[in-house]
Amino acid sequence: MVIDITNKKPLFSTKKTTETSTSGAPWKILVVDDEPDVHTVTKLALSRFRLDGRALTFINAYSGEQAKELLAHEQDIAVAFIDVVMESDHAGLELVKWIREVQVNKNIRLILRTGQPGQAPEEDVIVNYDINDYKAKSELDSRKLMTSVYSALRSYRDIMEIEQARRAQVNHRKGLERVLEATSGLFELRTLHRFADGLLTQVATLLNLDTETLLLTCNAMDAISGHVDTAEIEILAGTGQFANSPSHKELPEHIATLLRSALMQKRCLYEDNCFIGYFPIKSGLINLLYMDGIDKIDDLDKKLVDIFAINVGVAFENLLLNQEVEDTQSELILRLGDVVESRSKEAANHVKRMAEYCAQLALLAGLTETEADLLRRASPMHDIGKIAIPDAVLLKPGKLNDQEWSVMRQHPSIGYQILANSERPILKAAAIIALQHHEKYDGSGYPSNLKQDQIHIFARIVAIADVFDALSHARCYKAAWPLEDVIVEMRKGAGKHFDPDLLELFINNIDIFVRVKDNWKDHDESLK
Repeated sequence: MVIDITNKKPLFSTKKTTETSTSGAPWKILVVDDEPDVHTVTKLALSRFRLDGRALTFINAYSGEQAKELLAHEQDIAVAFIDVVMESDHAGLELVKWIREVQVNKNIRLILRTGQPGQAPEEDVIVNYDINDYKAKSELDSRKLMTSVYSALRSYRDIMEIEQARRAQVNHRKGLERVLEATSGLFELRTLHRFADGLLTQVATLLNLDTETLLLTCNAMDAISGHVDTAEIEILAGTGQFANSPSHKELPEHIATLLRSALMQKRCLYEDNCFIGYFPIKSGLINLLYMDGIDKIDDLDKKLVDIFAINVGVAFENLLLNQEVEDTQSELILRLGDVVESRSKEAANHVKRMAEYCAQLALLAGLTETEADLLRRASPMHDIGKIAIPDAVLLKPGKLNDQEWSVMRQHPSIGYQILANSERPILKAAAIIALQHHEKYDGSGYPSNLKQDQIHIFARIVAIADVFDALSHARCYKAAWPLEDVIVEMRKGAGKHFDPDLLELFINNIDIFVRVKDNWKDHDESLK
């Protein structure tokens, strides 16, 4: 076909000709041809076309380069009719290669049309180019054009349904991975407060939301017995306006109403742009999670939250059980430490102060919170070996003679023997502390003359805490020293008795340890 260039339509058009349909968005058809009449004929031939109740909308390009620019911006083009010969003899073939290899668009159905069949032999084109049909313009009458579009659109529709199912499966898998990652992170948080804060962070991450949240708890018996309206709901943690809220803070009425609704229905709720998580646990508590601004989460996210809720319930249960066991162990250790110290007439709250001194110094030294907590729980046993020291030696008010001192020096080894055979982390740590807390940094300590890093950091920390508390409080053989004198005396032991780096940390942060000292005053001090 010969076209007068003076009458030719603009070479680039983004105008869409749309047939309306009430059943859904029209299918997008791209026509790439340098002959305007071809665009017109194609539109007329397919003007009454419908598939699944959807009409067609046409997008027009008059060269291969213009088609590339359109395809770079237009989404969901289902079928493209592409002329082989346009601005060059192989412009259409180059466009096909660009679509499949550069744009990596495997979904669009490509139908090549040519007015010069000999220019690009059909067999070569079909074999070498990823197209779906190849027709001579002369054979594409209205009926065959309609047939080709039906076939191409059905293929495109099926491909998109498969792709949608694949994406849903990928999203579900990724969602489950997010649930597992979020839950595993929670299992590492071993205290109720950190668990509560961590739960809020993980839920927000799971749903990709930045919202205000609350984690609350109440007694399950109140809810089960029908006393939902009077059930006391306690705040465990919060974000936004609820951050650092006291546990007894009165909740806004709309939040309280939603929480009680979840308690009555015994399930998670999505109401009024809010999510209420319902996490019952066997110990008799029900934990509730409040989140606002969740209008953007979809059905998959809701399913993920439900799965997360189940895992959180298990995590809460395990946390409370572990905490009960550890609290029981700690209390027994503390009470046993108190017995030993009271027998030797030490200060009444010595072991409590020691525990906190050690934990605070451990954190300052860069130990993890888990390690610091282990040291807090184990340090009260540092003098457990004194239980085997005779009263005549242990309670002697004056200076010990050589024989008595030899007996006293046995208490680290005795303490180690008492604790060493346990596989429990707290008792294993306590055994090391009991054995090494009288070792000195320069190797002049006892019982093994260990020095520097040969001494476990737990024992090096305990040595500083023990001397600080001993000098700061009255003992049967001396009065309490003023803080300034304590610091001067301890500085003399840097690099000799004490690890100099740990001692410097201790002194530079002395306010922390003074607060601990003041919080755990001995009974006679409290009466002054």
